[in-house]
Amino acid sequence: MTKPAPSIAQAEPLPASAAISLAPRNTLGLLILPCGLLFVLFFVLPIGLMALMSVLTGNPVVEEDVAFTVEHYARFAGDWYNWEVLWATLRIGFWTTAAALLIGYPIAHLLARVHSRAMHAILLIAVLTPMLTGIVVRTFAWMTLLADNGVINQTLMWLGWIESPLPLMYNEFGVIVGLTHIFVPYMVLTLTGVIGRIDTGLENAAVSLGATDFRAFLEVTLPLSLPGIVAGSLLVFSLAISSYVTPILMGGFQITTLPVMIYQQVSSSFNVSYAAALGMILLAISLVLVTAYTRALKSVTRKR
Repeated sequence: MTKPAPSIAQAEPLPASAAISLAPRNTLGLLILPCGLLFVLFFVLPIGLMALMSVLTGNPVVEEDVAFTVEHYARFAGDWYNWEVLWATLRIGFWTTAAALLIGYPIAHLLARVHSRAMHAILLIAVLTPMLTGIVVRTFAWMTLLADNGVINQTLMWLGWIESPLPLMYNEFGVIVGLTHIFVPYMVLTLTGVIGRIDTGLENAAVSLGATDFRAFLEVTLPLSLPGIVAGSLLVFSLAISSYVTPILMGGFQITTLPVMIYQQVSSSFNVSYAAALGMILLAISLVLVTAYTRALKSVTRKR
């Protein structure tokens, strides 16, 4: 005799996994859609338009008979002055990153390991306060300090230590000083989170095995903080080579970087296509350097 089928009321409830599988499959897509739209509008579309303009003879919106060309890239490659500008841009970015790392790492280490909440709050305020002031204001503040008749030169001359003003501004040194002051907080905040997650017991174990505090730092803390060093360095470097305000104010017309040249091509020469080509060259070179830098530090980390 066959057993009667259970009624709807007697049926067992579906498991949780089955209930989840019955949910609409497009829920995740709807959640990702706003982020995807923002990514397309503010990243893919601008870079795509810049890449397109860099291979056109003119602006197709206002000009006729626009064709594809590579003359803008050939123009850059054929002029030695452009390579000097590119080298100056990368050099300023490198020294700014190195200075920000040397200044920011001790501050980040202290901020991550300080036990006093009051001291932690004071250090955090000291790091964040410059970020609350505009870049133009901070740059002008450095101009009043480093100018020929600025505070530093006038003080040194009043003390009799120098006879003529030191060249502290309108050169790469002044640009690097201004950029370092602006981007040190980014380095500190990036490193603080990484160093704060390192187990202090590892350092204590190294000390208990006979290592000095400095050697324990070199052998334990520094290698474990390499991800923060990589992230902070890449962030500061990418921001430094794309800066415009500080190089144009602190360097004047003596220092030309690629962002300054791009602005000159758009505002003075009205050559948007060549400016787009310069932007794509800067983007490509920065991506190559960032990739090489990341792989080099990863290989060092694996060896350790």
